[in-house]
Amino acid sequence: MTALTQVLPASAAKAAVGTALNIMDKWACSEKEKMALLGIGRSTLHKYQVAPASARLTPDLLERISYLLNIHAVLRILFENPENQYGFLRMPNKNTFFDGRPPMEILSSGLMSALYEVHRHLDAIRDGQFA
Repeated sequence: MTALTQVLPASAAKAAVGTALNIMDKWACSEKEKMALLGIGRSTLHKYQVAPASARLTPDLLERISYLLNIHAVLRILFENPENQYGFLRMPNKNTFFDGRPPMEILSSGLMSALYEVHRHLDAIRDGQFA
């Protein structure tokens, strides 16, 4: 067990994982998408859904959750209405980076770089840069 996982109490694991799962539910993520976004297997996902405090907060999982929370925050800034806040990731996007694809198509690859790039591009849209 790393020092990072020892420092964070179970309540932090519950809050981080529980919040991420709640957001993914609002994004209408499938089980497969949740596994890809969190970088975990099916049995681990089921365990975390039943008992979020049981999550082992590895650096990888913490980074993934951080990107998910930041993507969620940017969407809440970009859009006032919940339909867009939670539905935008499923909408085709004409931004050059997305090339007509919904952002969730990129996110569901499960690559950490996909989480980073989607967040970076949404943040650029928020800043009016349209990267």
